[in-house]
This record gives sequence, structure tokens and C-alpha cells, in this order.
Amino acid sequence: MKRSARNRPALRYLPQAEGFLGVDTGGTDGDASRETARVVVVPFGLEATVSYEGGAARGPEAMIAASHEVELFDEEYWLEPVAAFGVRTLHPPKIAWPIARALDQLAEITDAILADGHFPFIFGGEHSVTAGAIRPFLRRFPDLVLLHFDAHADLRDGYDGEHYSHAAAIRRCLDDDRLNLVSVGIRNISAEEIPFLEANRHRIHIHWAVDKADWDLEDIVAPLSGRPVYVTFDLDAFDSSLMPATGTPEPGGLFWDEALAVLRKAASLARIVGADITELAPRPGLHACNFLAAKLAYKMMSYALLGPPPSDNRRHRLSR
Repeated sequence: MKRSARNRPALRYLPQAEGFLGVDTGGTDGDASRETARVVVVPFGLEATVSYEGGAARGPEAMIAASHEVELFDEEYWLEPVAAFGVRTLHPPKIAWPIARALDQLAEITDAILADGHFPFIFGGEHSVTAGAIRPFLRRFPDLVLLHFDAHADLRDGYDGEHYSHAAAIRRCLDDDRLNLVSVGIRNISAEEIPFLEANRHRIHIHWAVDKADWDLEDIVAPLSGRPVYVTFDLDAFDSSLMPATGTPEPGGLFWDEALAVLRKAASLARIVGADITELAPRPGLHACNFLAAKLAYKMMSYALLGPPPSDNRRHRLSR
């Protein structure tokens, strides 16, 4: 059922200088700028079920602050991608409670952004936010595919008594039996998750980190071809040497170029319609992690809104 404008949540925006990337990307702080910008960043620092190290509530703020140091020019595109699509950032909402209501709240915010024709990009918070953010996409796109970067399968049917736990984030998305899943970088799964995985092999495709030396990009992205895709990136997908500032850092994970290769290939075959980055838990002295998360967000926006960079741009980099 289509939500009437009267019932949509009011969306408050940060001044451009305080938002993601910290630059004016079209118009003023009024309605004209909201119409011009194609991407809307939603800082949603939900932290309710973290089971090891905390701090995810501060992740969105840290990503936005670090983004002000990200270079806007991208050598892959040989231009400033943000100038082509524009970004606005919502004022961080007061998060509802309990967690089920918080996910309803995020679904309403995401729905309003989609209704206005914009691209929602959620900055979590813990990974449980994905189960709320994805709902409006599932209503709009019955053939949606979830592209999932993570160290953990997140297929538990709840954890520690919480149905919407971060450890059940992907299971809650798969409660919609139309959804297909491609998971990349997984290196942790519990015995209790195996029966659900085995029963859903027809719609769950896991690419284990232990096998990454033998990965075939074409095989990984094949289920995405020609379909709408929502991307969820739990930062513990990265190797713990690269991303220690997360709730459960895990060895044996992805490195920067490996993650970008999958994202770039996905953008070449599918239409990325929304995204989130979760589980940044800022640590004193580890500002490189905040910067990595911010730059990843900018790369993901660029691939989603502009498509993969033209291969002939390589000549600009190699010219003497």
C-alpha cells in the first residue's frame, strides 16, 4: 500500500557542511537541494544487541566526520563522482525503542526517501538495521537480491532471546521468501544455522573467505544479473588487520581491492537500488578505520549511481 504524503515521516537534513563529504552538491539547504541530490545518507546509530565489543552507535558520526577528508576526485572515473549525483544527509533521528520499533522507524524513513525518488544509504549502527532498511525495497522489487559482505552468515533465528539481533540480521531479511542472497567473505557460521542454509540452498549463495583465492567474479555476481540489488556491508567482512574497529574483528577476511572488485562487477550487471554500511565501532587512535568506511561509502555510491567506471579511463592514469 502506498504511503500518503501526510503519513510520511518528516525528514530533517543537516547543513551541507556538516553532512557526508561536507560539500555543497547542488542548490541550497532548502527543497531545491533535496530535489537535486540523488543520494540521501541516513545516520542510524542503533546499538541494541551487540554481543562483544560495543561502539557501533558512534559509527555514523565517525564516518561522516572522516568523509570530510576523503578526496572527491576518483581516479577510476577521472572526475568527481559526487558532482554527478549529489548527496544530502539526514539529521540523525532519535531512535525508537524497543528494537522492533526502531526497525519500523527506519523502514518508514527509507520508504519516504524512495518515494521521493532518491537513493537511500544507511549508516549503521549494528547490522540489525538491515532488516528494517530493506523492507521498502522488498515491497517495490519482488525480484530483489541482497548482496551481503560479512564475516558472519547472520542466519540465526534470533540470538540471546532477541528476534532482531544483529546475529540474525540476514535471517530476518530472508523471512521474505522471495529474497535471494549472495554472501561474500563469510568465515563464521554456527551449527544452528546450517539447517536453514541447507533448506534454502536455492536462494542462498555463500562465497566463503577460505576459498577466496579461487573465487570467480563472474560466478559470484551471476545471481545478480539484470536484477535490482540491495547491498549490505558489515565492516567485519574486512580482515581484522585492515578493520580492527568493529564489534567482532575476524582474521582471514577481505582486503580493499577484493571487496571493490566484487562491488564493481555487481554494478556492471545489476541495478544497485540501496545500500548500508554497518558495525563501525570507532576506537581512539584508529581513525584510519573511520576513513576506510567513509571512502567505501563514497565508492559504493559511485558504483551504484554511475555504474562501473569506463575501462578506457585507464589511459588517463598511464599517460606521461
